[in-house]
Amino acid sequence: MLPTTDFALLRRLAAEQASNRVPSLVAAVVRDGQIVWSGARGRVDGMVPDNDTQYRLGSITKSMVAALVMRLRDEGRLELNDPLDKHVPGTRVGASTVAQLLSHTGGLTAESPGSWWERSPGGDWAALEASLSPDEVKHRPGRRFHYSNVGYGMLGELVSRLRGRSWVEVAHAELLEPLGMKRTTAAPSGRHATGYAVHPFADVLLPEPAPDAGAMAPAGQFWSTVNDLARWTAFAGGHSGEVLHPDTVEEMRAVATVDDGDVWAAGYGLGFQLFRYGGRRLAGHTGSMPGFLACNLIDPVSQTGALALANTTSGAAIPSLTVDLISLVEEHEPRLPGEWQPSEVDPALLTLTGLWHWGPSAYHLRLLPDGLFELSPATDSGRASRFRPDGTDRWLGLDGYYAGETLTVGRDAAGDPRHLDLATFIFTRTPYDPAAPIPGGVDPAGWQSGLG
Repeated sequence: MLPTTDFALLRRLAAEQASNRVPSLVAAVVRDGQIVWSGARGRVDGMVPDNDTQYRLGSITKSMVAALVMRLRDEGRLELNDPLDKHVPGTRVGASTVAQLLSHTGGLTAESPGSWWERSPGGDWAALEASLSPDEVKHRPGRRFHYSNVGYGMLGELVSRLRGRSWVEVAHAELLEPLGMKRTTAAPSGRHATGYAVHPFADVLLPEPAPDAGAMAPAGQFWSTVNDLARWTAFAGGHSGEVLHPDTVEEMRAVATVDDGDVWAAGYGLGFQLFRYGGRRLAGHTGSMPGFLACNLIDPVSQTGALALANTTSGAAIPSLTVDLISLVEEHEPRLPGEWQPSEVDPALLTLTGLWHWGPSAYHLRLLPDGLFELSPATDSGRASRFRPDGTDRWLGLDGYYAGETLTVGRDAAGDPRHLDLATFIFTRTPYDPAAPIPGGVDPAGWQSGLG
């Protein structure tokens, strides 16, 4: 970062720590998968915390559990529409699907019955399961967004059942070690911050308990560092290595539900929280446990993200701080547009590009540098989608209205492209080409110059 950017970021961090009386606060900015700035204020054991000091992540743990579930889906071990009961039979709340649990739309109670799990030693799965009566389903599954820590406790058990070992062991083997997150652990290890409550009317501290949450641990157990959380922030932006395909991470970032009405500013995907701010769509997660606050967010388009970790129960506006760090970087050092360069393409595909018509509406088919096609309306209104190859003369929709639909190229006797069949919609080079299989046929009189 430039010196002016560095100072602006540090000042924002310092203002947050001082004005909200945070014992210690660390933060970083991530760009293109790497830390480009980090800062710290306050003290841990009398010293300024560094990028290797552990803080508790709280609910950021959920996005990691979600990644383990998506790995199982990609392997064919489960379907997102499977009810929980298919893989964890016998629960009294097993009608909710895997996707609904991931997106907090399963209707389950927010907190586990009994003593508040975040400050109490957690029981095992049998104890959690026994505590869940049918009354703990608060809403019809799929009806609405209702944040549920219990749902993620169940997802952790699902991972354990299908892998045959604890979800923590699975996370280390399949997620943390491959991503180089060696300082992310289920219990504090090495140098770590103590969680505190700050007295509302005096500058004194009260240590908070940090027990093992047991079966509820998948909802908020992990501890981590700036260095490790930066890697996870890059993961959320698509730098997923061999852990998940970037397309799966993109699926996790897609909006599954919103939690604030018709014009949404906050929502949830499959394990990621989503925020819209300043024309950007940010993905990541917030975290809160007694004594700790955390947040990591990234703009997948600009590949600029930020994270912050604090050891205070409340008071600090950590999500706002994280968003502000991203905004400051984009304001002071906006990304330069990528340099255009010619790309290598299959010449045979050029015959498919250009002007096509759906009825009288004009569309352009463009060949993209990554080998994809983009079909978009020639005007500002209409349906646009990208497509990837799916066999000879077959293309699969990736986004927009035609996501998951198949585009097939129809050719004439000479082998030249004559029409496109996209989910029964026929696109032709000229409007309503009578030589193409237009649904319902074309009036034999053709185009006419006046009203009948």
